[in-house]
Amino acid sequence: MTRTKAAALALAILLPFAALQTAPLRAQETAQDAAMEAMQEYMMFAEYEAGVILPQQIDKTAFDAIRFIDTRSAAQVAQGTIPGALHIEWREVLDRIDEIPDEQLTVLFCNTGSLSAQASFALRVAGRSNVVVLQGGFEGWKQNAAWKP
Repeated sequence: MTRTKAAALALAILLPFAALQTAPLRAQETAQDAAMEAMQEYMMFAEYEAGVILPQQIDKTAFDAIRFIDTRSAAQVAQGTIPGALHIEWREVLDRIDEIPDEQLTVLFCNTGSLSAQASFALRVAGRSNVVVLQGGFEGWKQNAAWKP
């Protein structure tokens, strides 16, 4: 066998394996592109105040209509939470999206609003336009809520 034929044979054998090696990378790049496109689409059309509710807006009528989700750690929730809140840690919201209403106004909160804002953004990009973040978080609700049970 000539060197040219041997090289062609080796290439024919190894090329499919090389393609298999790069397939996961291409799939990851495709997924990242889709995620970027979804985030960009959301950000281009979201209103400035979209995705936020102030504690002062939560009167008794609003409180009764809202599904609260506490996105803090279990240890923090054990120290106190908004009555009736469902506990889903912020980094678990996409894994547990089936537990989150898709029509009822749903307010995510943490201590100050920063972690719940990340969770809320992920859910809104995933199509949950009914999800908002409580500006000021649990601390803001304790201090400024228009109504508390």
